[in-house]
Amino acid sequence: MTFKVVLVATLLTCLLISVEASTSTSNHSFVIENDMFLKDGVPFRILGGDLHYFRVHPQLWRDRLLRVKALGLNTIQTYVPWNLHEPRPGRLNFNGSADLLSFLKLAHELDLLVMLRIGPYICGEWDLGGLPAWLLELKPSVKLRSSDAQYLAQVDNWWKRLLPKIAPELYTAGGSVVMVQIENEYGSYGSDKLYLQFLQNQARLHLGDDVIIYTTDGAVKENLRDGSLTEEGVFAAIDFPTGSDPTSAFALQKRFNRPGMSPLLSAEFYTGSMSHWGERLGQTDAKKTAKALDDILRLNASVVLYMVHGGTNFGFFSGANIGTGPSDFQPAITSYDYDAPIGEAGDVSGAKFQEIRKVLSKFVEGELPEPPPLPQRTAYGEVTMKAMGSLFDVLKVVSTPPAGIKLEWPVPMEHLRQGSGFILYRSHLPASVRPGSRLSVVEVYDRAQVFVGSTTNNQIFLGTLERWSRNSLTLPAAAAVPGLQLDILVENMGRVNYGLFMGENKGITEAVLLDDDPILSWNVHTIGLENVAGLRPSSFQKTVTENHELEIITTKIKRTPQLIRPFVDLVNGPVFYEGTLNVTQPCDTFMSFRGWNKGVAFVNGFNLGRFWPSMGPQCTLYIPGPLLRSGENRLMILELESSSPVQTVEFTDRGGFTCGLMA
Repeated sequence: MTFKVVLVATLLTCLLISVEASTSTSNHSFVIENDMFLKDGVPFRILGGDLHYFRVHPQLWRDRLLRVKALGLNTIQTYVPWNLHEPRPGRLNFNGSADLLSFLKLAHELDLLVMLRIGPYICGEWDLGGLPAWLLELKPSVKLRSSDAQYLAQVDNWWKRLLPKIAPELYTAGGSVVMVQIENEYGSYGSDKLYLQFLQNQARLHLGDDVIIYTTDGAVKENLRDGSLTEEGVFAAIDFPTGSDPTSAFALQKRFNRPGMSPLLSAEFYTGSMSHWGERLGQTDAKKTAKALDDILRLNASVVLYMVHGGTNFGFFSGANIGTGPSDFQPAITSYDYDAPIGEAGDVSGAKFQEIRKVLSKFVEGELPEPPPLPQRTAYGEVTMKAMGSLFDVLKVVSTPPAGIKLEWPVPMEHLRQGSGFILYRSHLPASVRPGSRLSVVEVYDRAQVFVGSTTNNQIFLGTLERWSRNSLTLPAAAAVPGLQLDILVENMGRVNYGLFMGENKGITEAVLLDDDPILSWNVHTIGLENVAGLRPSSFQKTVTENHELEIITTKIKRTPQLIRPFVDLVNGPVFYEGTLNVTQPCDTFMSFRGWNKGVAFVNGFNLGRFWPSMGPQCTLYIPGPLLRSGENRLMILELESSSPVQTVEFTDRGGFTCGLMA
């Protein structure tokens, strides 16, 4: 199926769609004329900020939006992550944190306009840039972000469900949405104009001609050349590093818009930065940031703060970046605080909020409202966690299918319809094994723990393999026994969200070798951890005590000079722990993991995300008050390596980012 065929089919579909999508149902208008935005015929300056509904608990949306208004903003910009809304083909999700329509209606109620970034690719330091991982399952392979016919067909199917929901929320229909962005910084990735034209046509097809369609690219000539649609009249917005010369950047923007159709717009003014595991927390100077914002606004430009409020990458949705190659892997931390003026938990007492508010107050009429009181926080104190048992003891509960999948060769997650979490590859050491044999994984994406043993409950931990450090281990004599069970537990630490290395498979993508010969015959367990809420101590075949009886090899793992590296050499994990947090009044709180090593945490079955204080910088996980309930709250931790000697977690009233290698 060629692009032309898809395009013809699209045009035929257009004839069958009601003209209501292109007919205004209100007296409102938002247009571009004479290089200005006009709202209902009056010149309008966009003072916006990115706030992503899916990174904030829905019961806190109103609180955060009121803080946005108190800062002096009139517009919200947000992405729409395809992978959140369609986790499996045809299975749609618009509930809870995915309730996009309720968010748009709330913005309208609070008199905030919305710039909606519908993708299908969004970047946003979000897993696979918002594209669903199941696209990687399709055969033949899909070429992401291109006019590949199979990819376009999937985008078409998604937007047929999404865009009709958005149409009634357009400003011209009485809603809040004034602008719709297609793709995101595409000029930094490719130059497939047929793809961009397809997206524009589909957006017009479902949303009509009364909404501004825009692209956003870095203020570099090549990026704007490849990522804009000047000839089609799509508005080209720009972003550029904070502190750059805005005058020259806006002059370049004008070259890629039609005459009179280029209001100055910095669609991403960076208030801070995101952080990766193993780095110091990304922070920027408040006064310098405010000064750079003032420089832009003095040019009578519009601006969108990225981020005005970052929020949290709950669950397994945090993405990753790549440096010079696949081994230069930079997974994002769970917090998306972004050093934004409104902190992850709603804080506005910092200098950045105050300095930016001072600047914005000079460019708005009237006195700015005060922010609402901060949602109540409580330091609930210490909770003892009790080991329930090993992950290996509950494979029949946490894996799909329960008995695993028998395969001759290991395959990546995507081949088994798994998008995130962990995957366990189980086999046996062949007869050829000997002391000093070299066990290697050709490609491990992203981090694997290797065990051997006569049974699951009598294992030897051999070490950790990581894509950024090493992919082989040497077997000591105690482990070099033919027939011993071999377990390789691989963690997907987040899919690459930006750049040319997007779309890689996770898990073991090629082979496991013993002295250069492949090990065959595997039983593979996919472990997405969607159903851990049902785990109880009785679910485990063997209860783990504080004196966990595992035979441990004490040979040291060779250190690597790279920033991200193994932190501990000995493990008694992966082990599930449980505890109870008793609450009289549910409030915001932070769960501290100081003394723990690496894993995933849950409260009342909700996946809070990854913790890795031994790597840092993040020490705590934010728990919004609405996730708690009066009375008992069940805590669960999957600790991958070792919690010894710590068997407690502390609940504090503030977040911490001083852990790990850079502390």
